[in-house]
Amino acid sequence: MVEAAAPPAWLAMPAMPYGQWRAFGHLCGRKRYSRVPAFRMRTYFQFATRVVLTLAVAWAAAAACVALKTPLPWMIGPLLATSLLSIAGAPTESWGPLRNGGQWTIGAALGLYFTPQVMGLVAGLWWAIALGIVWALVLGWLFGAWLYRVHAPRMHGVPASMMRATSYFSGAIGAASEMTLLAERENARTDLVAASHSLRLLIVTVTIPFALQWSGLHGIDILPPATRVVDWPGLALMALLTGAGALAMDRLGRANPWFMGALVVSMGFAMAGITFSAVPQWLVNAAQLVIGVSLGVRFRADFLRTAPRWLASVAVGTLGLMGICALFAAVLAWGTGLPWVTLLLGTSPGGITEMAITAKVLQLGVPVVTAFQVCRLIAVLILVEPLFRRIYPVE
Repeated sequence: MVEAAAPPAWLAMPAMPYGQWRAFGHLCGRKRYSRVPAFRMRTYFQFATRVVLTLAVAWAAAAACVALKTPLPWMIGPLLATSLLSIAGAPTESWGPLRNGGQWTIGAALGLYFTPQVMGLVAGLWWAIALGIVWALVLGWLFGAWLYRVHAPRMHGVPASMMRATSYFSGAIGAASEMTLLAERENARTDLVAASHSLRLLIVTVTIPFALQWSGLHGIDILPPATRVVDWPGLALMALLTGAGALAMDRLGRANPWFMGALVVSMGFAMAGITFSAVPQWLVNAAQLVIGVSLGVRFRADFLRTAPRWLASVAVGTLGLMGICALFAAVLAWGTGLPWVTLLLGTSPGGITEMAITAKVLQLGVPVVTAFQVCRLIAVLILVEPLFRRIYPVE
């Protein structure tokens, strides 16, 4: 018997553990892949092609938005383009390391605003930040209770306990991925929870920047970053240090590790009066692009068929949340003397990265917005599940 010839060296690839292989297969939208090297190469090529084509479409959308002078063109353009294509059934794809790099870049850039003078201002706002945390927890609970009251009678065959958990975690104003994981632990409908948060982030991320630009409420930032000069050796050192912080956060299993780790390290040096370099604008734009893509590819062709009445309620409720948060921001503005629009971004039901980018691009008080959003993110992650178990004890 003639033995089969060994594959050429360029085709030989290291074996991937089965768990990682399944995870990669899920990332590419398939359940299982052959371990034959040639097919594995084809799978990698298909995935890479999808990523490159998605980025090309996102760049074209961003360029169009720049020409149209829309707000946040490098994030909103890719977000809208990829979400619409994904819902239409196009094979859009996002690569995790690119998204992580985008969050890393934004976190490092935002940390530069936290100079000693700014930290004195933020520290004096502790009571307003605490009120913002309580406000977010109460508002999320009320939103979830409303979803339960509207949809529980229609969800035939869904146990009451499952419906309560689904409604509660869908309404919680927290990070989408973490809320979905917590919902899964409480036996909720994770598909509805994930869809709810994706839709909420899309609506808030698109609506607020357009509203602020059209109303002329931008460019009022009196808190500049520690430096505006790009120094390439300093930038390389800052990238090394903030990257180490991001990896440490990731190893510790913290939420948004690439954003939070880079932010904490960059903020620490800015507070100490140590400045390495500003982050180039083209790099900030690229970070916004990949973040917009990562949000847009969450939507799939069956998104609108996933409980359309439920999604309609989430959309209406999200608009209501933004209106109520605008009123709450007005109260805080009266009590703190800060611009209303800055506190609107700080208390809005959007994601931390997206709202911080909005504040940076539109020059609306980056440190205050970031402080409100970071503290809320941490508090919600810690408190939302214990509050659920206290409000809805196991019968």
